[in-house]
Amino acid sequence: MNITEALLARKSTRAFLEKEVSQEKIIRLLEAARHAPSGTNAQPWQVAVVTGAKKGELTQAMERSFKEDGIGEMDYQYYPLKWQEPYNRRRVRCGAQLYSTLKIERRDHAARLQQWVANYRAFDAPVILFFFLDPIMKKGSFLDYGMFIQSVMLAALDEGLATCAQAALGQYPQLVKKSLDYSDETILICGMALGYEDPESAVNNYRTPREEIEVFTKFFE
Repeated sequence: MNITEALLARKSTRAFLEKEVSQEKIIRLLEAARHAPSGTNAQPWQVAVVTGAKKGELTQAMERSFKEDGIGEMDYQYYPLKWQEPYNRRRVRCGAQLYSTLKIERRDHAARLQQWVANYRAFDAPVILFFFLDPIMKKGSFLDYGMFIQSVMLAALDEGLATCAQAALGQYPQLVKKSLDYSDETILICGMALGYEDPESAVNNYRTPREEIEVFTKFFE
């Protein structure tokens, strides 16, 4: 698989097989991803690999927090406070495509809630990666982190693994940091589900559309 093929093959996977991922595979994909670029080679990423009993304990705690207190607040403002076009149209279409694939009707609030709660279990993937940032770092490190996270996802693909980067896994930052013994001041960027894709699940067999390059590109000569 070449780089272009990998970019086209990567997708957000939301159903995983009950199959453990070896630590050797995780080390190999992080070994590759650590070569991602960063400003002044600061390499601001800090990664927690969570599996087994600790993953079960943590996902149960997040699910419980959601049911008792609702959606938590991330360490930073991920989305705009007020959506505008064309971004609102794209996000609405993304959600509608997901629920349509799962045959969940708009008025079926119970089924929608159940699907949302699956976020906090990392869609039952065997591994969660949590990405942390030192609080002294600024906006530029978020750019670096994006390149690192994409590198993780592409390296995972090369290992035969599937991923889903999830802002939802960053919605209870203090809970996660306490559980994993990270400083309260550390910034939790997001989490990522990691495992083997369930190819039979309908939720893994659709693709969100991408805009044509003419929509977002201008050429100057």
